[in-house]
Order: sequence, then structure tokens, then C-alpha cells
Amino acid sequence: MSAPTVNVAIVGTGVIGAGWATHFLAQGFAVTATDPGEGAESRLRDWIDNSWAAVERLGLAHGASRQNLTFTTDLGAAVRDADFIQESGPERLDVKHALIANIESAARADAIIASSSSGLSVSEIQAGAKHPERIVLGHPFNPSHIIPLVEVGGGRLTSPENVVKAMAFYAGTGKKPIRIDKEVKGHIANRLQVALWQEAISLVQRGVALVEAIDDAIAYGPGLRWALLGPFLNLHASGGPGGVTHVLQHLGPAQREWARDLGTYPETDEYIESIARGVDAELRPYDFPEMLRQRDELLIQLLEAKRKLSQIP
Repeated sequence: MSAPTVNVAIVGTGVIGAGWATHFLAQGFAVTATDPGEGAESRLRDWIDNSWAAVERLGLAHGASRQNLTFTTDLGAAVRDADFIQESGPERLDVKHALIANIESAARADAIIASSSSGLSVSEIQAGAKHPERIVLGHPFNPSHIIPLVEVGGGRLTSPENVVKAMAFYAGTGKKPIRIDKEVKGHIANRLQVALWQEAISLVQRGVALVEAIDDAIAYGPGLRWALLGPFLNLHASGGPGGVTHVLQHLGPAQREWARDLGTYPETDEYIESIARGVDAELRPYDFPEMLRQRDELLIQLLEAKRKLSQIP
């Protein structure tokens, strides 16, 4: 007796929504996608076709097929039979509220609605919803069909049970969900990225180094370790027998001094032009689309290698 088909609705088929659609199709789910944009269906199908080799490499579930995709511009029809709804609309509250209202007018009352929002809080998104208890955060990272991380959390009116259900659902699809216990702007990983970007921009603006040197500092230094173990485990590894306690005690005074010297994020957009010029100069010798293809290949190789090593989380 075959397992029942899982029906997933994808609301919004931009880069993130298309990545979600590819991922869920690779899990053998029936996916119904909806987007009102002109040409959205052809763009989505092309995106999935171009990304399918990557999910094949990562491993397809039984019954996985691109033929399991249905596209409709009728949002109500897209969500009507969905067991799980992944909303990936524009990052604007007015748009999110309109989408949630339209979804709730047609979806089953027990279907979880997960928002891919990269910064808006669930409490903001669920305001005015009929069933706010089933609205959760399900924030992925681009390319979302490859990178496992999904940030999951609830708002003031989300039931804890539905957060647990969303965590279990994502984990069952091969993702690495992490739970956010308290709402903050930008969630977790984006805040960590912004902290790094803040200092990276400051170093360029202060004339400490060129854009390319900053990129190389991460790509050929701590970024290699961060790809394998997180910041705290890497600190623990740096502490020798004393572990993280020793390294924080040893480096604490210096780190506090460095922290006082860190730059602040620019208050105006004047910095953008100089950063863009630096990126253009760094990319001049390269074919950027080919660089992204090679990036995805290396991401998959790294994930494959991590899978083989049981002691690497």
C-alpha cells in the first residue's frame, strides 16, 4: 500500500518560491504553484528544469518527478487541497496580509501556512488572520533547493504545536530546521550576516582593504571552517584542552577592544557606489553565471562530504 500523497502549495514563484517548488518536487510531493505575474509559469518550469540536476545529485525521493507540478493563477485553487502552504510573496506587510486573507478564504483550517519572510515577524504577518495559530516562519536560504537551513518560529498567536509540526515537516524533507524562540528583526542567520557585512563595508570605506581582499579573507579563511562547524564549535576547537572557556577567557580582553573599534552600518546609501565598483572589479576576469554554477557544484560536494562524516553536525 503506497503512502498518501503530500500536497504542497507554493504561493509566489520568484527565486525563493521556485527553489521551494524544486525541493518539494524532489521529495516526491504533489506541488501546486501560483503566481499572478505574466510569464510566471514558463519561468518557473525553466527554473526547475535548470535546477533538477542539483536535486538529483542530492537524492530524489520515491516518486519524485517534475510532472508532479501543477501551475495555476487561481490562488484559491492552489491552496484548496494543500497539506502545507509555503508563502514566498514580496517582503511587504500589505502584500503578506492580502495573501494570507486570500489563502485563508480557500485553504483547510488545519493546513499550516509558512512564510519565507526574511525579516518580517510572524506576529506582524498573522495580524488579522482568521487562524493565526497555524501561521509560522519557514525562512530558507538561497539557493533554497540546495542549502538545508530553514529558520522556523511562531508569532504571538501561533500555537506551539504548529511550530513543532513545521519543524518536523521540514526535517522530514531533508532540511535542517532551527527554531527561533524569540522574535527579532531579521531572525538569526540574516542578523549574523549583517553583522559581518557591517564590518566588511566599514573596512572598505575606511581604506583598510579592497572588496576583493575582504571576500578572500572570508572565502579562504574562517568561511572554510564556518562551512563545517558553527562559530561556537570553532571557538571550542581553538581553545585546546580548555575549549571555549579558555579561548573566551584568553581572547576576551582583545575581542572587547576590537569590538569597540568595529565600524557602524552606513546611515545613507552613499557607500553603495564604492562597494559596487569593488564588486565589478573583482568580477571582471570571471563569467559570473559560470561562477554561480561552480558555487552550486561546490555546495553539493561539501554537503555530500558532510553526510559521509557522522561527527560533523
